[in-house]
Amino acid sequence: MSSSIVDIKNDSEAKAASLLDASALSGQKSVLFFYAEWHEPSAAGGPFDMVVKALAGQSGTDGVNIYRVLAEEAPSLSQKYNVTTVPTFIFLNSDGAAIERIDGGEDVARVTQCYSRLASSASTITSSSFTQPPNTQQPEEQSEEKEEEQTLNNRLQSLITSSPIMLFLKGTPSAPKCGFSRQAIEMLTESNLTFGYFNILEDDEVRQGLKSYSDWPTYPQFYVKGELVGGLDIMKELMEEDGGLVSQLELEDYVIGNSTSSSSAVVEQQPTEDTTTTALSLNDKLQQLINQHRIMLFMKGIPSSPKCGFSRQIVEILDSYHVSYDAFNILEDEEVRQGLKEYSDWPTYPQLYVEGDLVGGLDIVKEMEEGGDLKDLLTGDMTD
Repeated sequence: MSSSIVDIKNDSEAKAASLLDASALSGQKSVLFFYAEWHEPSAAGGPFDMVVKALAGQSGTDGVNIYRVLAEEAPSLSQKYNVTTVPTFIFLNSDGAAIERIDGGEDVARVTQCYSRLASSASTITSSSFTQPPNTQQPEEQSEEKEEEQTLNNRLQSLITSSPIMLFLKGTPSAPKCGFSRQAIEMLTESNLTFGYFNILEDDEVRQGLKSYSDWPTYPQFYVKGELVGGLDIMKELMEEDGGLVSQLELEDYVIGNSTSSSSAVVEQQPTEDTTTTALSLNDKLQQLINQHRIMLFMKGIPSSPKCGFSRQIVEILDSYHVSYDAFNILEDEEVRQGLKEYSDWPTYPQLYVEGDLVGGLDIVKEMEEGGDLKDLLTGDMTD
């Protein structure tokens, strides 16, 4: 079942819904979403409104009630919760206590995270109605469990932050293993975004651990700059907004082919300037791209749609090791395509980099694979 959304457009409706009573929301988890019609992001059809609707439509969240409150027309309710800006989100546990709140801002992803934590949290249980069972674990066992949990959490955090845009999916971009993962890949590809990914089918520890770590029970899971955005439903809602994923999540710097360097404009405005400035700017751009991910592939096309046989083969090799990597489509940026050849003194593509260092092209990668060295390089297990 899904959650319901109750519209509260004035204090009378708030009173009728018993929201002004001291113990009004006791016994149920609730979200109060304060908005204003003049504030486009929170008004009907805005990104916050669309995300709330998507969250309400999720299955398994029937224990959460969502109240959509017109803040300025319900001053008593707004004053009760000290609402001074829109959007404001108040997340209330089943005892009616506010456990989290969001005041203003544009962080749509945080709404998803707070809602997920609320929906998955246990109901409050008083000591009079519950007797905690005796702890039969030895201190050593507890310590080992905590260490194992911390080790897994550190690994998950490392994976989540291994690329500015990270997708955890079933399968790979070139061979998704479920329809939801395929749709997520299509949206990222349509948005022309460069992203990293992890195939959760190949690692059950990550598959199960990430659900608990991020309080999100399904896959795919979409992260931006280390923060959970949500699943396929959230991605769809954001895609339908003006500018799609790129605009709504401010991902312009990660669009394939976009040049964040100002050197081109400077050269056009000042054609007589020494070309050293341009070369330095291009080198800075190349260095930034090479270090964008621990494993970086410069190829023709993107992993889900290679544009040459050599690029296709190297993608298949990398995918076979189930490691997270990022890719740059050199067909979309002629400056990078020509400049990288000179920068790395390597005349062909694809080019593979690990930790900022050039490994080589397809022939080198194949030789390392045959010699058994590639796995250690990709997983970071190389010894001196």
